[in-house]
Amino acid sequence: MTDSSSAPRRDIDRTAAGLAACLPALYRALDRRIARDFPHPKPPEGQLALLRFVARSEGTTVREAAQALLMKPNNVSTLVSQMTEAGLLERRQDSTDKRIAHLYPTDTARRRLAEVRALETEHLRQALTSLTDGELGALGSAMEALTALTHRLQPPAH
Repeated sequence: MTDSSSAPRRDIDRTAAGLAACLPALYRALDRRIARDFPHPKPPEGQLALLRFVARSEGTTVREAAQALLMKPNNVSTLVSQMTEAGLLERRQDSTDKRIAHLYPTDTARRRLAEVRALETEHLRQALTSLTDGELGALGSAMEALTALTHRLQPPAH
């Protein structure tokens, strides 16, 4: 006689292992396609993540960005310096506390982010058109669950 309580555990373990293997592979495959087709030097992933965050949260600070991206503030500060020198980010001093800088994407950064997003969308659209209706339906149904899982993996806000 088998323990029926171990069946759900095995399903969860199998799903966890599958996600841990599949999601990075999906990301790498998409990233390689983007790098191949992007007409500019592709920023490293850390810079791209910071750029995306700053574009969504204009005026954010290094500390806020570090917390949102799960990075150390000194590492984000280094990225900000590199990206400012590259003309991708602009720092503006806080009007009340001169030690704080607010971050904004430059026009060049906005254009390049739009190019990356367009490439991501196009490559995913092409790949999705090759799936069966059942596979598309399963992916659509999984989106909400994947979003919830992502939020549950985030550390609690301080």
